Amino acid sequence: MKNIKTDILWRVFLVYLVMLVFGAAIIIKVVYIQFVEGKELKQKAEEQSLRYFNIEAVRGNICAADGSLLATSVPIFDIRMDVASTLISNAYFQNHIDALTRELSKLFNDKSKYQYKKSLLLERKNGNRYYLIKRNVTYEQLKKLRDFPIFIRGKYRGGLIIIPKTKRKKPFGLLAERTIGYENKNENLYVGVEGAFSEYLSGRNGKQLRRRINNGDWVPVFDENEVEPENGNDIITTIDLNVQDVAESALYNHLIEHQAEWGCAVLMEVETGQIKAIANLTKDPKSNSYKETYNYAVGTSIEPGSTFKLASMLVLLEDDKINLEDTIDIGKGYTVYHGLTIKDVHGVRDGRVSKKEVFTLSLNTGVSRLVYNAYLTNPQKYINRLYDMSINQKSGINIPGEGEPLIKNTKNRSWSKVSLPFMSIGYELRMTPMQLLTFYNAVANNGKMVKPMFVKEIRQAGKTIKIFDTEVINKSICSDATIEKAHELLEGVVESGTAQSLNKSVYKIAGKTGTAQIADLNKGYDKTNYNASFVGYFPADNPKYSCIVVVSKPSTGRYYASSVAVPVFKEIADKVYATDLEIHQHKETEPADAAYPVYATGYQEELKYVYQTLDIPLDSLSTNAEWAIALKADSTVRLETRIIKEGLVPNVKGMGAKDAVYVLENLGLKVKIHGRGFVREQSLSPGSRVKKGNMITLKLAV
Repeated sequence: MKNIKTDILWRVFLVYLVMLVFGAAIIIKVVYIQFVEGKELKQKAEEQSLRYFNIEAVRGNICAADGSLLATSVPIFDIRMDVASTLISNAYFQNHIDALTRELSKLFNDKSKYQYKKSLLLERKNGNRYYLIKRNVTYEQLKKLRDFPIFIRGKYRGGLIIIPKTKRKKPFGLLAERTIGYENKNENLYVGVEGAFSEYLSGRNGKQLRRRINNGDWVPVFDENEVEPENGNDIITTIDLNVQDVAESALYNHLIEHQAEWGCAVLMEVETGQIKAIANLTKDPKSNSYKETYNYAVGTSIEPGSTFKLASMLVLLEDDKINLEDTIDIGKGYTVYHGLTIKDVHGVRDGRVSKKEVFTLSLNTGVSRLVYNAYLTNPQKYINRLYDMSINQKSGINIPGEGEPLIKNTKNRSWSKVSLPFMSIGYELRMTPMQLLTFYNAVANNGKMVKPMFVKEIRQAGKTIKIFDTEVINKSICSDATIEKAHELLEGVVESGTAQSLNKSVYKIAGKTGTAQIADLNKGYDKTNYNASFVGYFPADNPKYSCIVVVSKPSTGRYYASSVAVPVFKEIADKVYATDLEIHQHKETEPADAAYPVYATGYQEELKYVYQTLDIPLDSLSTNAEWAIALKADSTVRLETRIIKEGLVPNVKGMGAKDAVYVLENLGLKVKIHGRGFVREQSLSPGSRVKKGNMITLKLAV
């Protein structure tokens, strides 16, 4: 009996001891977890149930000069389906699958109803709870899709999963596509304005704390560290949409006509350097059409050919090596330099021409002889003069990919005995079309070289936060006297030289043609392939715009710049001239007939009063502007608008002193008057930028 009792007690104590040890182990483990592993385990638990999500900022817009959208972010969606959802019964799925797949096929038009049905049945069988229906669905498509059978029941009961994204869209399609550009961070590609100003456009992403709930969904929770996204800023470019459209259309049509490999056209505002239009088109051999796939104007360095002759003439004039009225004998139209021949394309009957005609007729022999004879003993002096004009430097434009100019000097390994004469006519050197335009623009701008501008301001929520002012590259590329002669040379090309087809324009054009053979690295210069170009400015008597057109490898028989590039230039210039009223204000306007009062420009109400008092027939229906100019019509005096634009010096010629002073001082200018009567001359050119506090001198005469 005693043994039984002892045995029972022993077993009880054993069980008690085991329970005691087990309890102690639990307590020790709890303490260990609480104080040793607790922090780490708590963190893991929070990571599984709490997570910070990035909230993507909306990328800023890129706009034309007038605010029209060139690139913007629009919402798009990926559509997925929880095909195996337990909330969609088999009977309901089978009853509505046909209607759903029929609507999907009609909406997206990418698969048949039966293909959609086959895929959905297979994915339901496989238990797919995240099946991709369609990527990049538009908002309009999404609105329709929400009402489709099954999907109309929503996210849980209908299995509809919507994943929002944004997509960059260009409302005007291919217009200035390459200049607008793109950004691809994965491939480290930053192109055009999108790439150059990505920091401003991107904004700043936010972050939001969310908690995981049933079905794997995440819901926001309050968090004092939450960061709201800051949307990107808007970039306002200098592009004029109307001119851009004309530039691309004109270039496209002529590339098609001449079946060229590529072409580019750029329009720049002379005083500011603002790029108003830039077109770059490349031939697509598959479709025989043209697309914007590369920015040739900015990135392609080419031998400019005859358009470079202007730089050579400026060097000769600046060093007082030539007189334009003197003549030179060009012989039979060719010259041999150390075994290599330079020929003239445009022949001359008697072989003797003026040095001005050497340029206006684009005579290779003449220009090369002038430079060779002047700098044979010291060719580096010629090179140094070119460098003084800054044409050996990049222009520093604010979009990536600018090509490197090559203006070699006598220390370069490739320098030879024929380098000097060949460089003088635009070979053995390279410049991008944009760099060449910048040089010509400096000539139009009376010697001041300005940097080309693609962007004029940055806005945040409609408010301007940064303005880009015109940057000067070179205050004066040469003397005023040389610039004046350069104007004479360039106007001569149009009046009596290689671009006479432009001489019929109602406004004056100055410029230079260029037809350059394209070098083949293995075979030398190809006499069947050319770059045809024209670069110039208008109106020549008061330049407002400069423009360059380059057409590469025209293949239908015509390759001279006069028939390939010049027509594109004229089409662009005509459009600008027809739509820019400021250009017309620059033209000298004769006052009304002498039989009428001399007072021909001023405040419109006062003009009306004068003419009505004197009983002179008046046509004032053509304008209701505050300021007007009187012009002679057939049997009346006609009043037309005299443009007074904020920030620009107006044309006050013909105004009385009081009116002129009133207008100019309201714009912030200080006025100094000489003489009596009406304004006949003004010291600041109409259309130039107003700098408040500047002095303008008016000369008056009766």
